[in-house]
Amino acid sequence: MKRMLTVGSMLALTLLAVAGCDAFDEETPYVRPASYVAPAVGKAAPDFKAVDTNGKTHALSQYKGKWVVLEWVNHGCPFVKKHYNGKAMQALQKKYTDKGVVWLSIVSSAPGKQGHYSNEKANELTQEKGASPTALLVDETGTVGRLYDARTTPHMFVIDPKGTLLYMGAIDDKQSTRTADLEVARPHVDIALQEAMAGKPVSVATTQPYGCSVKY
Repeated sequence: MKRMLTVGSMLALTLLAVAGCDAFDEETPYVRPASYVAPAVGKAAPDFKAVDTNGKTHALSQYKGKWVVLEWVNHGCPFVKKHYNGKAMQALQKKYTDKGVVWLSIVSSAPGKQGHYSNEKANELTQEKGASPTALLVDETGTVGRLYDARTTPHMFVIDPKGTLLYMGAIDDKQSTRTADLEVARPHVDIALQEAMAGKPVSVATTQPYGCSVKY
């Protein structure tokens, strides 16, 4: 029996095709272990270890006591280009790293896939784009990405100093590749951080991520 596409899903697929992205596909089938527990707002964020582009190992647990943002990135993705070409992602990174927030950008693209670069090239891109994450983590095996069920680039997560996941989903509410939309979008991640760091509940804690599929 064929699954019928809704008008919304057809528009989303059309947008992805026009942008040069594919939908949430994984070319290599992946079966999650029976013990896998999906990340959930209000629960402890899954701990992980990963090495950055400078050879330093980072564990989420080492950042207990600090606010943490996880950003899945692929610089070949038109949706990522929107946020970097428009300087919005860099501005958000600087705004919050200046406040002591740990910002971990994560590349889960497998070798040979879009968005995968050597460490040297990745560092060059970071510098060229004026990005300022705390670290750029290399997740070639997709271990961290699958642990967080990261589906798109960008896909964003906000974690509080206790290690609790407070927000997961899209960076904003404009599912487009147009930089002009940055001016009118609701900045989900920015608002979530503002609210949480002010001791307020996050008003929108979960949203549907949009962008290119993570290239596992």
